[in-house]
Amino acid sequence: MKTAPIFLILIPLLLKPDPGPSPSEDDDDVIFAGDFFSLDPDEATLPENWETMNFTGIPRTEYRLVKIDGKSVIKAVSDGSSSGLVREMIVDPEEFPVLRWSWKAENIIKKGDVHTKSGDDYPARIYVMFDYDIKNLSWGMRQRVRALRTVYGRIPTRAINYVWDTSAEPGTVVKNAHTRLVKMKVVESGDVRLGEWITYERNIYDDYVEIFGEKPPKIAAVAIMTDSDDTGESAVAYYGNISFHRE
Repeated sequence: MKTAPIFLILIPLLLKPDPGPSPSEDDDDVIFAGDFFSLDPDEATLPENWETMNFTGIPRTEYRLVKIDGKSVIKAVSDGSSSGLVREMIVDPEEFPVLRWSWKAENIIKKGDVHTKSGDDYPARIYVMFDYDIKNLSWGMRQRVRALRTVYGRIPTRAINYVWDTSAEPGTVVKNAHTRLVKMKVVESGDVRLGEWITYERNIYDDYVEIFGEKPPKIAAVAIMTDSDDTGESAVAYYGNISFHRE
């Protein structure tokens, strides 16, 4: 297994030459997962409360804060590698159902394919993990998750990945090629928007109900990931602010 890395058509909210506006931290209708715009790359390499999510035996993607297009963002560089940046936090998707983020990718993964293990690479993805009780899984799946955790560490019991695929249509939802506990939702595809900042908004509550057929538990963590270890290719992407909003 590589990483434990998505039926509604996504409509990007904005297509702008910069990462987009930053809501006020004093806004009671917003919870920041990552307020990267407010950080100074000269003072920190990575944002506080975010930690590297590594996988045993796999080279790591490089993440660091940089200044680009007038704002501080996370730059991800993958060269046949795979790792993520994760922020553990509890968010009630019933109260704050809307996830908003922005990213920019410099290239696609030529051999990328959301349907296959050999193509399970993406220049950019947002990874939402849920606090799903392992007791709700079958006995066999519980044992598998526990075994995998001894090797890979953080393995979610349920998660949604919003990904930039190479060719699958936006709105495509499939199970992850490595584990059925994770579902992939394609939000961007192909090379038309490479080099442009794109801001997205997803209703996490509605997506979870659509994908899993039940009310979602609380969100336990959010991660960003740029990976190219399965294809052996390279990718560069940038991530702007990530936040949860009331409807």
